[in-house]
Amino acid sequence: MAEPQLSVRSARARDLAHRLARRENRSIADIVERALEAYETQQTGREPAAEFYRRISVQSALDIDVYAVIRADREAHDGPGLGTCGRAIWP
Repeated sequence: MAEPQLSVRSARARDLAHRLARRENRSIADIVERALEAYETQQTGREPAAEFYRRISVQSALDIDVYAVIRADREAHDGPGLGTCGRAIWP
C-alpha cells in the first residue's frame, strides 16, 4: 500500500525541503515531519515529554522509586471464588 503524500504548492517550500534533506542526509518526509513538530511545539508552547519529565524531576528534587511505592501498597488477592454450583469439581 502506498504511503500518504503531502502536496505542497509552494516552490520555495519544496526547494527548501529538498535542500535540507540533501544537507541533512534525510528523507524529505523526515524533514517536513521534524519541521512541523518544531513548529507545533513553538506555537502551542508544548514541550516534548522527555523535557517535561526532566524539568519536573529537577524542580521537585525527588528521586522516587516507583517500584518501591507499588510494592509497599501491594496486597495479596485470594483470587476469584470458584463455587461448586452444587456438584463436585474434582472426582
